[in-house]
Amino acid sequence: MDNNGVIEELIGRMEDLLESLRAAGDQRQYFNATYQRTTIAVAEKLRGGGFNDAGWVERWDVAFADLYLDTLQTALAGRRPARPWEVAFNAPAHLPPLRHVLLGMNAHINYDLPQALLAVITDEEFADPVLLARRESDHRAIDDVLASRVGAEDDELAAISGPGSSLDRLLRPVSQLGTRRFLREAREKVWANALVLREARMRDPQAYATALEQLAELSAAKIATLQAPGQVLQ
Repeated sequence: MDNNGVIEELIGRMEDLLESLRAAGDQRQYFNATYQRTTIAVAEKLRGGGFNDAGWVERWDVAFADLYLDTLQTALAGRRPARPWEVAFNAPAHLPPLRHVLLGMNAHINYDLPQALLAVITDEEFADPVLLARRESDHRAIDDVLASRVGAEDDELAAISGPGSSLDRLLRPVSQLGTRRFLREAREKVWANALVLREARMRDPQAYATALEQLAELSAAKIATLQAPGQVLQ
């Protein structure tokens, strides 16, 4: 199967889950819908040749998405997901759609993304500075896709939530800038955390499990703060 076929299969899987979430009135639909649209944008960039190594980006994109989709299906089956996702998924349903998207973004980027990088970058590749620079360049290119979607996603969520208060409308541009800043800063943290996990993985399985648990608790604590009342600026 070519790259486009794999990505289209991933998008179809997201669509199937989105339909069931919408039918159930499940608040997790908002992040799922945003993620699906973002994946479509990544697929378009892949077709346009916007990466150094399209094959690697495709493998990474699928590995990254699978972590979320498998976790969502775990939760839908009534089983307990990883702590960051447990906090995000159990957020009060009455929170605005944007807040649910931010919760999902934080869980997926802060917790899942370092693991996804380890799934598609071997220890030998981590030791190759030239190759690693290419991987990091493609990582930045993905961030460009995400940043380019911020305004459109804000419009999508505003259409769902309604115009909101005058304060909401005044803060929209500030919130968009905050989201872009979060994406930029998160990339640096993700690479640092991926290196920590890689070093732990090289020691032994227990060291890796301990490092991953620490990352889970830090990520969950961040997500919990985003559920506080009031405006949230990333």
